[in-house]
Amino acid sequence: MARKRHEASERNVGEEGTIAPGRGGAPAAGGDSPAEPDAEAELATRPVVETPGEQVEEGMQGQTAATEFGADEADHLQSELQALTDRHVRLAAEFDNYRKRSERERSETWSRAQADLVRRMLDVLDDLERVTSHDPGATSAEVLLEGVGLVQRKLARMLEDLGLVAFDPTDQPFDPATMEAVLVAAPNDGEAEDTVAQVFQKGYTFKEQLVRPARVVVRKHG
Repeated sequence: MARKRHEASERNVGEEGTIAPGRGGAPAAGGDSPAEPDAEAELATRPVVETPGEQVEEGMQGQTAATEFGADEADHLQSELQALTDRHVRLAAEFDNYRKRSERERSETWSRAQADLVRRMLDVLDDLERVTSHDPGATSAEVLLEGVGLVQRKLARMLEDLGLVAFDPTDQPFDPATMEAVLVAAPNDGEAEDTVAQVFQKGYTFKEQLVRPARVVVRKHG
């Protein structure tokens, strides 16, 4: 009976070529063994776990890169600050030179204007010297007055040419911006109040700027 079972087992091996492995059984001699897992493929699929030393090294490299970037940025900002400082100093020096040059030019212009005025007045000064050089005993008062009148008119024309304008506000409304009231007088019949009754000194403007207000008497009821 045992012999028959052994023979049947041998026939089965010859026909099928393999014997199904049992629990803990070995593969048949002529059959293919089951595929074992590839070690390299298994290692490739495993997650990479960094060691603490690698993490520290990467952290130090990141800190070094950040430090280098911060140093470059600081150098760049320092260069920009130095450039702006140099520009500010240069502009301040240029402005100071411009201010000094403008003041010097203004002073020179004012000096030239004063020199021109003095030059014009020299002719009037010469006329006055000629008038006063006359012998009082040999010159009548009328001649002296005529000479002085000529000098006065010549001086007035010269100042008018320069831009001086005289104004006499007699009988005009009182204007405190251009007049100075020195006395108050009661108005007569028909005379308006707050008008100029008399002018003590004429007023003057020079190129539309008030040089001296007119000194006047103003009509006003007490």
